[in-house]
Amino acid sequence: MKAILRATRVELCYGSHRAVSGVDFALSPGEVCAIMGSSGSGKSSLLHCLAGIVAPTRGEVSFDGVPLQRLGDDELSTVRRERFGFVFQYGELLPELTVVENAALPLRLAGRRKGQAHEEAGKILDRLGLAELRQRRTSQISGGQSQRVAVARALVHRPDVVFADEPTGALDSANADAVLEEFLALARSQGTAVIMVTHDASVAARADSRYTMADGALARRAVV
Repeated sequence: MKAILRATRVELCYGSHRAVSGVDFALSPGEVCAIMGSSGSGKSSLLHCLAGIVAPTRGEVSFDGVPLQRLGDDELSTVRRERFGFVFQYGELLPELTVVENAALPLRLAGRRKGQAHEEAGKILDRLGLAELRQRRTSQISGGQSQRVAVARALVHRPDVVFADEPTGALDSANADAVLEEFLALARSQGTAVIMVTHDASVAARADSRYTMADGALARRAVV
């Protein structure tokens, strides 16, 4: 199967420090991948390269066969907005917006009308057990609920790839398990590929493929 996302000999340097060192990586459509590693191993830096947030110092990242480095700023922003989704450790919701407004944001940014965007966002919020919270401000909901809203926002526009940086790292174990199960079930039902960066082996165990990162180098682990 043709890779939807590919990295070829990617390096990322911050001054004399090499955060990512000669990484080769390929992600198939619909694949769920976990990248494990300790703090400072380079896994978040690699995720930022793969998502087109940071340009690698050397090497190439391609999405759907097109090198991201060849895209102009506007084209790259469009790819990140319309074909990528993001889940961060602390949700990063907009507190001035309601739950449904946060979840609908990618659709609104893509030009969808408010009513239509909120209807689509409402459907995914329902699937995540948030139907009764649509009109609440995000300051009025729990951490587990906030992370479900972040999952809804990442998946509402049916992206090709979701990049998740420690998606359950700020949650207790019960909430973490529930959010992760809902997130991956929804992504798989849509055929969305997922790259999760995590230090948690139980999170990585849910993935189709697993990698370990240390000192900027990536190694594939056997899935048993």
